[in-house]
Amino acid sequence: MLETDVVVLGGGPAGMSAALSAAENGSKVLLIERDGVLGGILNQCIHNGFGLHYFHEELTGPEFAHRFRTMVENEKNITVLLNTLVTKIEDGVVEFMGSGGVQSVKAKAVVLALGCRERTAGNISLCGTRPMAILTAGTAQKMVNVDGKMVGKNVVILGSGDIGLIMARRLTLEGAKVHAVLEINKTSSGLRRNIMQCLEDFNIPIYYSTTIFEVVGKDRVEGVYYGQVDENYNPIESTRKFLKCDCIILSVGLVPEMEIASFVSKSRVTNGAVVNEFYQTDKPWLFSCGNILHVHDLVDNVALEAKQAGKFASLYAQNKLPKRQKEIMIVASDKFSYVLPSKIFEGSGQVEVKFRLKEKVVRKTLVAKCGANILGKRFILAGVPGEMMSFVFDKNGAQKEINLNIE
Repeated sequence: MLETDVVVLGGGPAGMSAALSAAENGSKVLLIERDGVLGGILNQCIHNGFGLHYFHEELTGPEFAHRFRTMVENEKNITVLLNTLVTKIEDGVVEFMGSGGVQSVKAKAVVLALGCRERTAGNISLCGTRPMAILTAGTAQKMVNVDGKMVGKNVVILGSGDIGLIMARRLTLEGAKVHAVLEINKTSSGLRRNIMQCLEDFNIPIYYSTTIFEVVGKDRVEGVYYGQVDENYNPIESTRKFLKCDCIILSVGLVPEMEIASFVSKSRVTNGAVVNEFYQTDKPWLFSCGNILHVHDLVDNVALEAKQAGKFASLYAQNKLPKRQKEIMIVASDKFSYVLPSKIFEGSGQVEVKFRLKEKVVRKTLVAKCGANILGKRFILAGVPGEMMSFVFDKNGAQKEINLNIE
């Protein structure tokens, strides 16, 4: 059996960043990626907008990935296994299958950085027939940007996730007609800048509280019946309309790739692991970061979060991570979709929490309290559900449950 300090699962931006950080903090690292090249989804994201926070310049996805690949290749303490599939994790032992057959490696710490997958038509129980040309946004992106194939000429996009919004612009530039983006919620799940740059700049309409009632088509998509939904997401039949199209692109959410670590406690909201301030799961040797932990809107934030997780995993492998003290839960009000981490340890120092709001918030104050003691405040000029936000407060003096609220 092989042995190393830290094993990182996944070679996307989170995995590469975590591996680099673990190596820089003194650990020998094994980075395992199932694809034939490092970079993950970045390799098909040919649009710009990456790197502004991490590298302080604007890059395309492939450029961002190339920067990290170069750093990984130049780090002598990182060994990379490509075209390798992880089949099992148990008590720090990672079993994998690659060109050398089935092998195992014993690690002092393991970092989950496997990312997430897209929800499909089956996941959302899309009604109607099952003709050709119903694609997830990521699949459409790969076909157009990597394979050079057009997915359709008359397109309807269901959901307003960022990849779907970006594909609305991409397909328009390639000559397709994107008739509409249908979003079942009252607000977009994508960034405001993508609504402006990908839809408004190209006169593509987005209809809120609207979804597809039924897909029409035998061999290929011929159209959709769509309409509005009520507050309980039930179709309002009186609003039913028909829209002719030959392609449906789904941008209806992402699911963390947690099957390999189904033994850890998971959040019912994010479907990722429950972690503490060190990105540790309830298995102290297992860390989690990036989109497998919670879905990010910016790759730069993925890389920055993974940098921290890699550092803590390295410190744990060297028995340098602070010993677990009394756990303090962080409890958010019903104005939040989720807050991460969900627990910290008693002591001094600052803690950064990341969160998403349930509804739009304008000119409000975020407050962290432990009993009557105010630990920190942050003024929110404007916040929307589609954007992840963060908040730093001082945990000094907190000895029991910390409550977060919007006032």
